[in-house]
Amino acid sequence: MLGYALWRLLQAAISVFGVITIVFVVMHFSGDPTLLLVPQGASAEQIETLRHQLGFDQPVWVQYLAYLGGLLQGDFGQSVVQRAPAFGIVLSRLPYTIELAIGALIVAIGVGLPVGMLMATYRGTALERALAAVVLTGQSVPTFLSGILLIMVFAVQLHWLPTSGVGDVRFLVMPSIALGALSMSTFARMTRIAMVDELGKDYVRAALARGLSMRAVVLRHVLRNSAIPVITIAALEIGNLLAGAVIVETVFAWPGIGQLAIQSIQSRDFLVVQVIVLLISFIYVATSVAADFAYAAIDPRIRLAR
Repeated sequence: MLGYALWRLLQAAISVFGVITIVFVVMHFSGDPTLLLVPQGASAEQIETLRHQLGFDQPVWVQYLAYLGGLLQGDFGQSVVQRAPAFGIVLSRLPYTIELAIGALIVAIGVGLPVGMLMATYRGTALERALAAVVLTGQSVPTFLSGILLIMVFAVQLHWLPTSGVGDVRFLVMPSIALGALSMSTFARMTRIAMVDELGKDYVRAALARGLSMRAVVLRHVLRNSAIPVITIAALEIGNLLAGAVIVETVFAWPGIGQLAIQSIQSRDFLVVQVIVLLISFIYVATSVAADFAYAAIDPRIRLAR
C-alpha cells in the first residue's frame, strides 16, 4: 500500500509540473502584459522601465526558473494588475467557488443517482423513457444557455429568485442547477449502466428466487457492487465542476475563481492564472487518488498493487 501511494504521489507531481510548464509557456507567448499596465501615450522608456521592474525583460527560461524557485519556497508571485500576492487573491475567491461546486454536486448526485436507479430498475417502461428525456436535456443544453433560461424564467418572469450575485441560499439555487445539470446526466447514465450490468448477474436472480423484493436486492447488494464506476465519475466530476464554474460564474456574476480566471486572462495577469490552474490541477489529482483508495474500502476484492 505504501509503495502504491508513493507511486501515485510521484505521478501527481509529474502531472502538476507538466501543467505548470504548459500554462507558463502559453500565457507568456500570448502577449506583453506591460502594454496593458502603462498609461495611454506612455513613452518607450516608461514601458521599458516598467518591464524591467516586473522582470519581463528577462529571458523566458530565467522567468520560468525564478517562478519554479518561488513555488518551492511557497511564493506564488504577485499579481501584475492588482499588485498583491497572487495566491492570496485566489484564496479570497475560492470559498465562493467551493460553495457553488458543493451546491452543483448536491444537485448532480441528489438527482442523478435516483434517476439512474429508476431507469435501471424500470428499464423498458414509459418511466425510463421520460427520465431518459430529462437526462438527454441536461446533457445537451449548454451551461450558458441553461443559465440564461433559468434567469429568464425564475428571476425575470416569476420573480422567485435573484438574477445574480451572492447572498443567502436563494442566490445559489440557479447557478447550482446550471452547473450541476451536465454532471447530473453523467451520474444518471453511469448509475443506470452499472446497475443494469449487476441486475443481470446470477446472484440477483438467486436473491429474487429466495423471496427478496427487488427493492431489497437493489439496496443491499446491487448499489454496493455498482458503486465503483460511480465513484470514478464522482472523482472526475468534482474537478469538472470547478473548471465548468468559469461559465456559470460569468453568467450569474458569481465572484469565484472562474470569474477571476476570465478577468486575469483578459488582462494577461500571468501569475494569477497559473495559481488558478495549479489549484484546479491539484484538486483533479487529489480526487483521483482518493477514488483509488475508496475502491478498496467499498469492494474488498480490489487490492491496490504497486
